Amino acid sequence: MDGRATLVFADGACSGNPGPGGWGALIVTPAGEVTELGGHEPETTNNRMELTAVGKALRHLERTPGPVHIYTDSTYVIQGITRWVFGWSQRGWKTASGGDVANAPYWKRLMALLAERKKAFPGEDASVDWRYVRGHAGVPGNERVDEIAVAYSKGRGIRLHTGPLQGYTVAVHELPTDTAVPEKKSGERESSSSAKAYSYLSEVGRVVKRHRTWAACERRVKGASGARFKKTRSAQDEAKVLEDWGAAPGDVQSED
Repeated sequence: MDGRATLVFADGACSGNPGPGGWGALIVTPAGEVTELGGHEPETTNNRMELTAVGKALRHLERTPGPVHIYTDSTYVIQGITRWVFGWSQRGWKTASGGDVANAPYWKRLMALLAERKKAFPGEDASVDWRYVRGHAGVPGNERVDEIAVAYSKGRGIRLHTGPLQGYTVAVHELPTDTAVPEKKSGERESSSSAKAYSYLSEVGRVVKRHRTWAACERRVKGASGARFKKTRSAQDEAKVLEDWGAAPGDVQSED
C-alpha cells in the first residue's frame, strides 16, 4: 500500500431487495486515524447502499488531500464508475438501448464528489483508485464494513470506532494481493447454447426478474407483449445484459 494513501473499505447490505438497507465505511488515514461510518435507509436496494457507502466515505474525505484507495466487493460500483458512467452521461443518462439508467442520482452524486476532489487538490492528491475485494473471503476490513452494513440494515445498534489505529482490533492492512475485477478467462468461453447458465433474465412491463431455470423464465414471457429474455453465463455477462436493459442487479426481482 502507498504510504501516502488513505485506505477505505465500503459495503452495502439490504434486508430484502428492495427493503431496509444499511451501509458501512471504514477509513484509515496515513497518519493512523481510524473512522467508521454507517447508516440506514428504510426502503432501498443493495446497489444503492453500495453506492452510498463509497459516496459517504468520499464526502468525509473532501478536505483530506492525498491518494485514496477504495476497496469494495461490488463489481457494479467499480465497473460503473470506471467504465459505464461516461457513456451514460454522454447519452443524457440513458443506456445504450435507450432506457433510463438505474440509480442515476447516486451515480451523478458520486461523479460530482470525484469532480470536486479534482478541483480541490492537485495531481495525485486527488486520485482515487478503485480496488476489488472478494466478499466474505476473510479480508478484515471488508468483513468489518459488512458487519456494519448488515447491522444497520436490520435496525440494530453497533458501536462505531473513531480514534487512533493503535488499539484498533481490525487488521485493516491485511489487504488482498489481487484487486482486479474478475473477468472470464478466454479458455472458459462457452461457445454453445448448451453451456451452463448463470441465470435466466426476463423483462415484462419494465419489471426484470431473475430465474434459476429456463422453464420458469419461459412461463413468464410466453404471450407477454414486448417481453425480453436472456440466458447469462456469468455475473459479468448478467451485469452487461442488465445494463443494456437499463436495470441494475440490485433492482432485479428473484423468482423460484
